Amino acid sequence: MKQEERFYCSAQHLQALDDAGWLGSALWRPSPNQDARPDGCIPDLVVIHHISLPPGEFQKRASTQHIIDFFQNTLDISAHPYFAEIGGQKVSSHFLISRQGQVFQFVSTKQRAWHAGVSEFLGRERCNDFSIGIEMEGDGDSSFEEIQYQQLSILIQNIQKEFPKLQFAGHSDIAPQRKMDPGKFFDWTKLQKTTLIPEKNFPFGLDSR
Repeated sequence: MKQEERFYCSAQHLQALDDAGWLGSALWRPSPNQDARPDGCIPDLVVIHHISLPPGEFQKRASTQHIIDFFQNTLDISAHPYFAEIGGQKVSSHFLISRQGQVFQFVSTKQRAWHAGVSEFLGRERCNDFSIGIEMEGDGDSSFEEIQYQQLSILIQNIQKEFPKLQFAGHSDIAPQRKMDPGKFFDWTKLQKTTLIPEKNFPFGLDSR
């Protein structure tokens, strides 16, 4: 089986994280905005985000490429006035799920992506240290696509094979004074039901927020 220029011996191999922390079925777009996790730190949290570049224009196919460029520090700041405001930021997430259901990976799960910022999860600060960030292409004013939920469920199930003790939160849960994503239209109940993850692994509950 072939994915981009990589070859896999089976579907099981394709849907697994390799020894370096990269998912075979994802589209790899490495970001320089990453560094090492603290020694001995194993991810036990997934943080769900949303992103649209420019804001609110995720319906345009160019939005996905703008996000990729942003995470790779190649965003053309002349392409939109908003880009000049964020052009100097160094940001990344481990994964992005586009409106069409494409799954991109920017950072190995073994490395620390720069997605959470100043944050706290149940008394633990610096959530980037111990979390995996997943961006859903969209904004806080619109529903996400069914195919995005389908791909999110598959992605999480694949990640759980390597990290079985994951808990789940939104960016707004760990940085409530700064962030609102993934927003009131993200369906936590759907995620729980499709993945069969125990409700206790969602410490902030399943209500949309």
